[in-house]
Amino acid sequence: MLDFLTYTFPISGVTTNILIPPLVAIVVSFFTSMGGVSGAFLLLPFQVSALNYTSPGVSGTNFIFNVVAIPSGVYRYLKEGRMAWPLAWVIVAGTVPGIILGYYIRIKILPDPKSFKFFVGLVLLYIGVRLFLDVFKKKKTAQAKKFEQKLSKEATVKTISFSLKRTEYEFWGERFSFSTIGVFTLAFIIGIIGGTYGIGGGAIMSPLLVTFFKLPVHSIAGACLLGTFTASIFGVFYYAVLPSGGLQTSPDWLLGLLFGIGGMIGIYLGARAQKHVPQRYIKLVLSILIIYLALRYIIQFFYP
Repeated sequence: MLDFLTYTFPISGVTTNILIPPLVAIVVSFFTSMGGVSGAFLLLPFQVSALNYTSPGVSGTNFIFNVVAIPSGVYRYLKEGRMAWPLAWVIVAGTVPGIILGYYIRIKILPDPKSFKFFVGLVLLYIGVRLFLDVFKKKKTAQAKKFEQKLSKEATVKTISFSLKRTEYEFWGERFSFSTIGVFTLAFIIGIIGGTYGIGGGAIMSPLLVTFFKLPVHSIAGACLLGTFTASIFGVFYYAVLPSGGLQTSPDWLLGLLFGIGGMIGIYLGARAQKHVPQRYIKLVLSILIIYLALRYIIQFFYP
């Protein structure tokens, strides 16, 4: 009935209805944005398994999704004054060179779809378990709830000091600091993972900054988002122009754009609906789905 909408994308060779990429991205981004998790890490498995897009170019295509879908979120944080600029620059400085190493790992070590799926499974397993454990965290104390209610005019990030050794900023009337070198090293490692997978790394970076560096999530979200966006721009560039040894690494621009348009809509709708849906249930369903997908990808490596 809708055969006239079926299209074969010349770069990737994927044949599908042109409505499927944006619709899938809308649904994925709608739910993941409400759970505070990027949708890019789920769109890549969809491309690999459902669309049979297994060449290294799928990672670059996934980066395009981030480039198109993320700017609206970055703008929101800039408008609210919740952009921790020193943190954002450190994340970008570490992630960008990490991504180029991730690119070479993808084409030199993981060009085989079976091995790449195993790697994807490990990353998904980490994200899924983190999300699952987050569901069962203790309820917030009255003090923490009161703290969150300060999201008003004073919820802006003010830089106190910025050096190679330590960075300090003020948020909600309190001061927070982190090791500049420590965050840079973390961003570099996450950049390698993100460059191999095809994600900016925000879904991995954010929980680690909260857990190990004790930074409030409301103050780091904008920086992680900007870091993911910037890293994705370089990711697209790397996959488009760097030598590939004869492998198909060029991103499918049209396919990535369709996913990105859907992601933009999904993120917007998810942000609007978030306050009406209990995040606990969203995170539980998402974590179960992610862990299931991760285990399938890991098991296929040992039992094809």
